[in-house]
Amino acid sequence: MAEKQKKQPERQCMGCNEKKLKKELIRIVRTPEGTVELDFTGKKSGRGAYICHSKACLKKVRKSGRISKLFECSVTDEVWDALEEELAD
Repeated sequence: MAEKQKKQPERQCMGCNEKKLKKELIRIVRTPEGTVELDFTGKKSGRGAYICHSKACLKKVRKSGRISKLFECSVTDEVWDALEEELAD
């Protein structure tokens, strides 16, 4: 009997609106305290948004302000800089 394959969770990128595997995306989270952070484990509590490893998507999301609207708070420059640094690697 063939083993059943476990379904892989998918999330939508905020930049290009494409669905991709959750582990292929970077998670940005607004914690219950109201701070916005990068979540590399995918396990921090709070409201999450996902972005793929693309500078074009990052640029699009930053320009449109979609994440700020979603989180209902402003995203600091430190978070954007950390995202840019992550994409540079």
